[in-house]
Amino acid sequence: MDRAQRDPREVVTGLLGDERLLDACAQRDMGALFRLLNHRGISTRRIASAVDITQGRLYDYMNGKSRVEKLVIFEQIADAFHIPGRLLGLAPRSWEPIAMPASGHSTPVSVDGDDVAAMDAFRNADRQTGGTRLYGAVVRHLTSSVAPRLVDADSHPQVFAAAAALTEMAGWMAHDSGRDDLAERHFTRALPLASTSGDHALAANVAASSSHLALQTGDPAAAAHWAATGLDILGQGPRIPTLTARLHTMKARALAAAFQAAPAVRALNQAHQIMETAAEGEHPWLSPFDAAALASESALVHRDLHEYGAALEHAERSVALRETGRARSLAFSRITLVSIHVHRRELDVALHVGHDLLTADPTLGSVRVVHQLDTLQDLLAPHRGYLPVRDFLARFADVRRARMLLLADIIPPPRGGTAP
Repeated sequence: MDRAQRDPREVVTGLLGDERLLDACAQRDMGALFRLLNHRGISTRRIASAVDITQGRLYDYMNGKSRVEKLVIFEQIADAFHIPGRLLGLAPRSWEPIAMPASGHSTPVSVDGDDVAAMDAFRNADRQTGGTRLYGAVVRHLTSSVAPRLVDADSHPQVFAAAAALTEMAGWMAHDSGRDDLAERHFTRALPLASTSGDHALAANVAASSSHLALQTGDPAAAAHWAATGLDILGQGPRIPTLTARLHTMKARALAAAFQAAPAVRALNQAHQIMETAAEGEHPWLSPFDAAALASESALVHRDLHEYGAALEHAERSVALRETGRARSLAFSRITLVSIHVHRRELDVALHVGHDLLTADPTLGSVRVVHQLDTLQDLLAPHRGYLPVRDFLARFADVRRARMLLLADIIPPPRGGTAP
């Protein structure tokens, strides 16, 4: 992508830890901020348009002939570039996530065994079969078993934690069903529930999930913001190294998607360093972030940065670590591995891994897997002139038709159809 055409918010995403930006915001020197953005490849026309001012007025600010004084313009700047309100002395903006109260401590995790057992059962089934077929069951459990206890005057804070964790799980299952709008609503509801419970780790975990969803919907600036929010929240509670590593990894994914190579690699290195020293630990509501997950995300960071050698190393490690169990995670890891081999023009190796994908369980109830498999078809299509690729795509089409018939009851209808 041409740097001049990039979204200014993507550039700001990579500068939120830069002393020059932080100093410009602290001094409320918007001319310095605009010069910094312009030096990073954002045209003055795009800056002026984003802030809704004329280019003449922008040049006055950049040349020091005048300074921004009006509150409304500071607000326009914060909203246009997704600069957190606190950096400009503003109230939190409407797009900023709800923050946890800074209490300096976290409510001890004491949970209802039945809630944890239900959570574990749903999680284990989801890993093997995908979340689409389980979504309704989770929502029914929330409605019938958890929600009534939230309005009890004697409700323990951990009832809110259970509600938050299961609501977040419902969000992931909606995402797995191809319903990202619904997933976002679940994650939005989960965060205040986690805040009410006092469980900072759970709230930070919801922020990490929101970061992932923002990436999937093509908003790396929001993804980076959610990752930073999660790290801020986690700083208020007990240290959980694996969750800290996950949040740094999501920050790296967001920065890589925003073409911010150096800060992306720094964030990813932080995640690896934390994971190397992380002791085994458990939290009742958090899905583990392990070496296989880190390898999978690392492969995507390097792939997005076009560093295909490093990406290949991590992708192969991810597949090796996922060989047993977690059918959906293994499918995603193999899809990433195929894509990297194609980018490296290693077509025969890509097809070998691709055949493993075609023989995977066709009843895996994950619309996300189906959609990502379709991206592989698009990636291989330009290579149809190579006979093995043409044969593979023909077989792919047959397998896809059979898979779609098996999943017909869970694939969302096209736009304009009736929602499931």
